[in-house]
Amino acid sequence: MDHATLDSLDLTVFCGLDELGLEAVGQWVEAGRALIACRIVDDDDWCHRCGCQGRPRDTVTRRLAHEPLGWRPTALVVTVRRYRCQGCGHVWRQDMSAAARPRARLSRRALRWGLEGLVVARLSMSRIAQALGVSWATANAAVLAEGRRALIDDPSRFEGVSAIGVDDSPARFALKREAPPTVWRHTRRGDKYVTVIIDLTPVKEGTGAARLLDMIEGRSKSALKAWLAERPEQWRQGIEVAAMDGFTGYKTAASEELPTAAVVMGPFHVVHLAADALDRCRQRVQQATTGHRGRAGDPLFSARRTLRTGNDLLTVKQRERLEALFARDEHVEVEVTWAVYHKTISAYRHPDRRTGRRIMAGLIEAIGKGVPGPVAEVAALGRTLTRRTDDILAYFDRPGTTGGPTEATGGRPEHLRGIALGFRNLTHYTTRSLLEAGKFRPRQHPQM
Repeated sequence: MDHATLDSLDLTVFCGLDELGLEAVGQWVEAGRALIACRIVDDDDWCHRCGCQGRPRDTVTRRLAHEPLGWRPTALVVTVRRYRCQGCGHVWRQDMSAAARPRARLSRRALRWGLEGLVVARLSMSRIAQALGVSWATANAAVLAEGRRALIDDPSRFEGVSAIGVDDSPARFALKREAPPTVWRHTRRGDKYVTVIIDLTPVKEGTGAARLLDMIEGRSKSALKAWLAERPEQWRQGIEVAAMDGFTGYKTAASEELPTAAVVMGPFHVVHLAADALDRCRQRVQQATTGHRGRAGDPLFSARRTLRTGNDLLTVKQRERLEALFARDEHVEVEVTWAVYHKTISAYRHPDRRTGRRIMAGLIEAIGKGVPGPVAEVAALGRTLTRRTDDILAYFDRPGTTGGPTEATGGRPEHLRGIALGFRNLTHYTTRSLLEAGKFRPRQHPQM
């Protein structure tokens, strides 16, 4: 090396011990671990009770897991001197709070390394525990507590929020059947469901992606209402938009606790309702005309995916299949429902939002009043859309307020739960989810 700056390695600086108020005095390196003998730099020989100077009494050692060096588990063996006061006889140890918290088994640099591994590198807790050379329970308790203290419990995390999304179900692939609400555990003990609250402000302002704000146990009006009531009045007054699905309980809670916010039901949920009506109509007509569920070769069953494909994406063969399907009189109800479904899509896809609003308003008025009795699915859809007309049309007046980011962000905890093979503790699940989807990566690693 042409520009070497050290004649020999300073182990204290290399291992970051100077930040912890420690000094390296020895080392022991093996294939599977490394031990660094340390001493505390400051003497701390004055009594904290009477102020007299103490006399050295004896020493004890304290072992701390440290950040790994080259993925080799590294531990600090710290020699701690004990003093006896020459005045009052009080006995105390040297202060090593700069190196670790009282009774902690991980050094402060180990905590920071573990938290960066979890948030930035997205390592599993098992991998973090293995690298630190501690048990999973020790690493999990220490790293999650540090994440909650340093990141989640920061009051500034809720500042600047003007749009929120509320969801009780994981991310779903568009145009598929409604998935069940988020079930974080499958036992009979306690509430199995959670409500996910998302910050949509970056999406609304066009500055970034949505982030997870919180997860609360339960999926009811009272659960959301209680969470909103805990927020400061000034924060609630600053919420301009609340995007959510068709669950009436969430809408009622938002209307009561966020009187100045506009409740928005985004395209994702409205199109999903129309798609579900199309599926139920097709299944009913299939059963009525054939006497059995769909089978290979049945026209309605064979066209189930074609029916839900956008008009601008249909191939020539698919168009011919639909023409043949709708040529049969017994399929007229499916054709009517199909037309409603694609009318819904066209309203949201129109480049002019005002025109799209007019299309959607006209569709709601049409199916809310003049639907023939036999087309029960369209009639039910019309009643639902009529009841939520203001929320549906509010989307066209507020660009960027959609439930899509809510669904996408709410799906990350589900993915995390699958990787972890489930959680038994809701606090751990919530903390891990917030660290995963709370957009803390830039704070932990500014270069990201």
